[in-house]
Amino acid sequence: MTTPKLYDVKKFSTIKEMLKMGADETGDNLAFKYLKGKEVISVTYKEFWNDTLYLGTALETIGMSKAHVGCIGPNSYPWLCSYLTMLKSEGVFVPVDKELPAQDIINVVNHSDMQAIFYDKSYEKIFKENREQMPNVKYFIGFAREEDEGEFLSFKKFMEKGKESYLSGNENYANETCDPEALKLLIYTSGTTGLSKGVELTEHNLVYSVYCGLQVSRVYTTSLSVLPYHHTYEAVSGILVSLHNRCCICINSNLKAVVNNLKLFKPDFIYVVPAFAELFYKKIWATVKDGGKETGLKILIKVSNALRKIGIDLRRKLFGAIHESFGGNLVKIVCGGAPLRAELGDFFDSIGISLINGYGITECSPLVSANREECNDCTTVGFVLPCLDVKIDDPDENGDGEIWVKGDVVMKGYYKMPKETEEAFEDGWFKTGDYGRFNKKGLLMITGRKKNLIVLSNGKNIFPEEIEGYIQAIEYVKEVVVYAASDDKGDDKQLRAEVFLDNDAIEKLGIENVLETLRQDITEATKDLPTYKKIADIKIREEEFEKTTTNKIKRNKIKKD
Repeated sequence: MTTPKLYDVKKFSTIKEMLKMGADETGDNLAFKYLKGKEVISVTYKEFWNDTLYLGTALETIGMSKAHVGCIGPNSYPWLCSYLTMLKSEGVFVPVDKELPAQDIINVVNHSDMQAIFYDKSYEKIFKENREQMPNVKYFIGFAREEDEGEFLSFKKFMEKGKESYLSGNENYANETCDPEALKLLIYTSGTTGLSKGVELTEHNLVYSVYCGLQVSRVYTTSLSVLPYHHTYEAVSGILVSLHNRCCICINSNLKAVVNNLKLFKPDFIYVVPAFAELFYKKIWATVKDGGKETGLKILIKVSNALRKIGIDLRRKLFGAIHESFGGNLVKIVCGGAPLRAELGDFFDSIGISLINGYGITECSPLVSANREECNDCTTVGFVLPCLDVKIDDPDENGDGEIWVKGDVVMKGYYKMPKETEEAFEDGWFKTGDYGRFNKKGLLMITGRKKNLIVLSNGKNIFPEEIEGYIQAIEYVKEVVVYAASDDKGDDKQLRAEVFLDNDAIEKLGIENVLETLRQDITEATKDLPTYKKIADIKIREEEFEKTTTNKIKRNKIKKD
């Protein structure tokens, strides 16, 4: 396959320059929309630029614009103001995972050398009760606080003071510049198999992730911003990319509000993790089945696909009801963060929505590769960014090996962890810990995580993600993890599938003997796999798996007894 021509993207050298271009060239265009109560608030690019100036000036007046400054809380406009204000400064921004336990939050605050933190009201109790454990923090700036209380400041009043200072002639913050190779964004990974590490990203990393990301993956005019802002996927590939493209970003503050906000804001693109895409897919089919229209939809898909082969595209008309459930304008779902079943890509393409799979890792700011609408292949993660070199280390007979990356988006290292940093690199190549290969068309394919690799007693290597994909397709399976467990004699390894089921779906399907039905369905779903990849044991969970805030299952928390 010939690599498609890269999209044209306007160059910029700093985040400040990128935002200033937006304010100067499209200042009256909407940058953000969000709900406040029942009212939709709109913010233009010019207004947002000014808000970052006022907030940055306020930080400068208390000596914090060059410090390490954190933020914790659900997605919100003040969160984004804090984020972009710090990216424009000489300081370092530290987003904190809002789902962390109190002690882990304190650990991140201390390890990151944070001196100030913006926070949602739900965290004030933690900070006040554990104040003495965070001696380096000088200011806690509360988004919901109405009044200052010592070192606990009101965000609203803080902004007002910054505005007054800036309009009175204080341009110290506005004139700040920074070394593009210096630490700018310090992100603590929400690892699924181990402890978090502070990933050091520079402004150079962020600029190239945005610039080169837009060269391989186009976005449109309006996004619904769903995923947590503390994660690079949304913070960089979602927010910064959308801002450089002059999109309107509609802020979704609560995952329970996604369906309603799709209909309210009517986005034309959205970033999700595969778990969301899977949920959308199963919800559509469940709704169709409840209405007795499953056969009709399958026939419509066949007819539509046949018409497309002769140049007639009626997808948005034929599947109008499905499109309306997404707001009516959705044309693209960008997926990343975990493997994606190809079946989902085929389905969404059939109804007129591009499901674009990509691959990234926090240490690469985070994007490494992405598919293109004009040649989308959901069995792959697409084309590598033009600023990167990628190689497959020590490939096996199938071409699978560890993915190594070198280039402009690769991190500086792990904060205050020289040993771990040294172990992560070899001859300038970053070792991702992911296994994969390139197909004959030059598209990158992901096999699985190195840490998840199962080695059976017969020496066979198995990536559980592959088998999980087959089982995930079973209608009433919500979550699944495949791992090696001892057999009855305790002296050999066999594959176990541990599953969390959808009880509502089981009831609707009239399943009585759940375990036996599941056993039969897993056998059927995996019938094309070789014998050594077959499931020998099944365990049904009563509760969901413990997950990171990007919905990845924490495999190290699973008890495999």
